[in-house]
Amino acid sequence: MATDSKTKSLICLKAAIEKKAQDPVLLELKELTSITDYFLLLSGKSDRQVQAIGQAIEAALKKEGMLPLGLEGASGGKWILMDYEDVVVHIFLEPVRKFYDLEGLWVDAPRVDLEKGAALGESANGFQESHR
Repeated sequence: MATDSKTKSLICLKAAIEKKAQDPVLLELKELTSITDYFLLLSGKSDRQVQAIGQAIEAALKKEGMLPLGLEGASGGKWILMDYEDVVVHIFLEPVRKFYDLEGLWVDAPRVDLEKGAALGESANGFQESHR
């Protein structure tokens, strides 16, 4: 099933929120790099929560017929990287996220405004861009 990157990122976000993911940030990278359209950055409070968030995202996308191109760090639960080609998901243990500071590294990337309704797919337009 072909799914656009916007929809794919919302599926990931919804699955993560259902597992109580913390501080979701969606960065739009379309104009900055050719490696992906979006980075979804999430945090968990424990290694088990980080793993549960990753498993939920993987299951939600698999249900839609999408498998990751790459999956790293799932067994450790400190930083899980899930590569779905046009959406790359980073799930961090909170202190690891602060240390690597991907938001700072990609400071020029527009942040997508994750209004509660839009994040859960309840809005017609999905989400709106915002610049830092």
